[in-house]
Amino acid sequence: MNSFAAIDFETANEQRTSVCSVGVVIVRDGEIVDNFYSLIRPEPDYYCYWNMKVHGITYDDTVNAPIFPLVWRQIEPLIEGLPLLAHNKGFDEGCLKACFRMYQMDYPDYVFHCTLQRSRAQLKGLPDYKLDTVSAHCGFILQNHHHALADAEACARIALQVFA
Repeated sequence: MNSFAAIDFETANEQRTSVCSVGVVIVRDGEIVDNFYSLIRPEPDYYCYWNMKVHGITYDDTVNAPIFPLVWRQIEPLIEGLPLLAHNKGFDEGCLKACFRMYQMDYPDYVFHCTLQRSRAQLKGLPDYKLDTVSAHCGFILQNHHHALADAEACARIALQVFA
């Protein structure tokens, strides 16, 4: 697989609908060709301490941010015809589906692949399979971990190796 969109969401609280940022990295023919990042006003619109501690995004950062459907309209043309990849797809795919349900949008049955599952199957002997560990093993040092765009890029770099 050499053409795909790597995607990562951060959430404001325990609800999967509470996406507060998204990062997307577009890969075509084995090369990163585009990326997209946006803050999103979460639904429900409150922040848990632990989530803020992980990603650093606060209510003040997203109070004037666009809601999910407006952001997704910008992402759709970028990812058209591409499979989606995430590191721990259960979380990111769950967020995407939950937001589509929340906003009563028709979910187009995106094809999702998981770099976490693929890494566990192909890269034996790592101390763990966290995004930063696997990306470092693949030669990409993840800086600004838990920034959605940085995490999406790390996922893309991993995918270029484990799905090659």
